[in-house]
Amino acid sequence: MERIIFLFVIALLWPLTGSATSSDPSVYKADVDITDKASLQRGARIFVNYCMGCHSASYMRYNRMGDDLGIEESILQSNLMFGTEKSGDTMTIAMQKEDAEKFFGIAAPDLSVIARSRGADWLFTYFMTFYRDDSRPFGVNNLAFKDVAMPHVLWELQGIQKPVFKIIEREDGTQQEVIDHLELETPGLLDSDGYQNTVNDLVNFLVYVGEPAQIQRRNVGVIVILYLLVLLVIVYLLKKEYWKDIH
Repeated sequence: MERIIFLFVIALLWPLTGSATSSDPSVYKADVDITDKASLQRGARIFVNYCMGCHSASYMRYNRMGDDLGIEESILQSNLMFGTEKSGDTMTIAMQKEDAEKFFGIAAPDLSVIARSRGADWLFTYFMTFYRDDSRPFGVNNLAFKDVAMPHVLWELQGIQKPVFKIIEREDGTQQEVIDHLELETPGLLDSDGYQNTVNDLVNFLVYVGEPAQIQRRNVGVIVILYLLVLLVIVYLLKKEYWKDIH
């Protein structure tokens, strides 16, 4: 019986375990903690000031964000709401799709569920690996998203990176020049640690936006599992009591 209970517990807890992540050393690892309201508040500020010129988060309402992140409505309206005066409005932008396609060649996607689509580590890596590429329309490229159509909007914080190349040998014996790593060419307003912390706050906020109710969902999930474990014990004891005269 103990083995059955053990297997049952494992089956219940298995969905809560994280999936395997990439072992690629070029992939940055995001330190996501959506219970850290200070981080989420800083991430919201970065998102509104640097991302919402082109990207919306149309599934999120300002007042929901304010309530979840502990931001008073007066502060919310004066510091995070630039396109509307109604806190119940969604986080949309004024840029029309046609204008975006004319400016960038493609309309900027809504970022409401980008963290669920791409993953936190991918987003962190994306914001960390812009580099100078004079052949591109905006003068930058990206290791995570080759030939990206987006400018590096956080360049003044990070600075400008340049690629450092190396020669590798292909299986057919020919040689190819590839990017080995990125090197800071022009410093930004933040040092390396400061910029990584800023990017982590932004990614943390995007993870929250992707599913604002996930904290409540996880708490409810723990309660349900505990309830099922207690119910399992009760049912087992009831079964023993019911069959004791027969066995």
